[in-house]
Amino acid sequence: MRHISLLLCTALLSSCATLTPVEADLLIAGGTIYPGNGDPFVGDVAIRGERIVAVGPALRVAASRTIDARGMIVSPGFIDPHTHMDTWLTSEDPRRRLVEPFLLQGVTTAFIGNDGNGATRVKPILDGVEAKPVGVNFATFVGFGSVRKEAIGNDRRPPTDYELSQQRTLVRDAMCEGAIGLSTGLFYAPQSFAETDEVVELARVAGGMNGVYDTHLRDEANYTIGLPAAVDEAIAIARSAQIPVQISHIKALGVDLHGSAPAIIARIEAARAEGLDVTASQYPWEASGTSMVASLMPLWALDGGRPAMLARLDDPRVREGMTENLRRRGGAGSLLVAEGRWKGKRLQQIADETGTDPVSAALAVIRSGDVSVVSFNMAEADIAAFMRQPWTMTGSDASAGHPRSFGSFARKYAVYVKERQVLSLREFIDRSTAITADFFGIRDRGRLTVGSFADIAVFDPETYAARATYEQPELTATGMRAVIVNGRVAVADGAPSGEAAGKALRHTPPPGSCSP
Repeated sequence: MRHISLLLCTALLSSCATLTPVEADLLIAGGTIYPGNGDPFVGDVAIRGERIVAVGPALRVAASRTIDARGMIVSPGFIDPHTHMDTWLTSEDPRRRLVEPFLLQGVTTAFIGNDGNGATRVKPILDGVEAKPVGVNFATFVGFGSVRKEAIGNDRRPPTDYELSQQRTLVRDAMCEGAIGLSTGLFYAPQSFAETDEVVELARVAGGMNGVYDTHLRDEANYTIGLPAAVDEAIAIARSAQIPVQISHIKALGVDLHGSAPAIIARIEAARAEGLDVTASQYPWEASGTSMVASLMPLWALDGGRPAMLARLDDPRVREGMTENLRRRGGAGSLLVAEGRWKGKRLQQIADETGTDPVSAALAVIRSGDVSVVSFNMAEADIAAFMRQPWTMTGSDASAGHPRSFGSFARKYAVYVKERQVLSLREFIDRSTAITADFFGIRDRGRLTVGSFADIAVFDPETYAARATYEQPELTATGMRAVIVNGRVAVADGAPSGEAAGKALRHTPPPGSCSP
């Protein structure tokens, strides 16, 4: 341990007690430092400007400001690879752009554009931080759903040669503008209408520009092809397109799939043994978040978009399909409405209060407009099994009405590290920082090393926890004492400071790949 600390001390600009003092703007002193893929030690972190200039025990630092971190954990800022904070970061409200619920968990970098919903033109989003500063660093995917809608619309059919070429161009242009890769949500229409070969063609474009492929699987349960086949499809796309793949929010969804995590893990391990770069993200909750339509409506009924779907609602096959999907999800008591008139009520409650059956109640809700729902559909044994894998990263899949937006990282620590001991503290930190940065190629972040950007979380190991619940999903986490984003203090003494220090992180394709 002492040997490791001394190496940290003597790196580049760092300094130990016997050497010349370092001048710094900020010193984080006396905490237990988890550097990101390295052993912990008690010591200090010195920051000048945006960067870390010294890390080690007993630094001699002349700092303008000192944060007393004795008794605290000092970690790289957490990196969330799957969020839906797009509207937060582009909001007209300066405070909303700070994304305080994430900062109060220690998240300093987040990805947007997941599930195939990323914009086809990412430059305005990335450039937007100049006029509208944000609280965290962010990168964005180009979304297959957006690409397909622009080229084809909502029709259930394969693309023409021209439309496929148009999709390739849209992906290429977005990658040249700084997208980090291609995201898909193959469960959702109209993306679900695409065959594997169409996705391969677009993933190949992103892969050729050193991007990654991020996917919400075609099936996380047994709606269509089934979870095992959907994992196989993601691996096949990675293999054919020669691109790293991350399976978003990995899970075994629904009563029919409980207990299947070991078989899915074996499939992924086999692909990794083959040399494919296959990883996953996961949120630490037993309930997923989606919409009433996505969870219950048969996929065939979505062909043509919402107007066409509404015209089909009296078709007996719709009711039949919804009945089966509700069974898959665990029954009417398993769906909690997260917004609108019926917010906070289970589907069974709505049916009881309206004097009807659950499917009729769901149809009435859908007719008035789709709503977000929280779906209780996972088994704890599967959650723990996926979480233990060294290739599973922490993510939130943050969405409206679900506590995962306000508490995923904090809950993972409090419940799965501290309470249930599924992971060690170092495993939790590494899989929330360095491992994520390495997979996505985020340079100079995810580690507390000299020269890295000063993205840092300082939290109390006794009190760091989520307060958000399914009933009260917008309660912020506790125990995060300080958060540094690009060298600026975004959280001080447990409260947001108002600093908007985030940066847009642009992916840089290989030289020549964006030439006309």
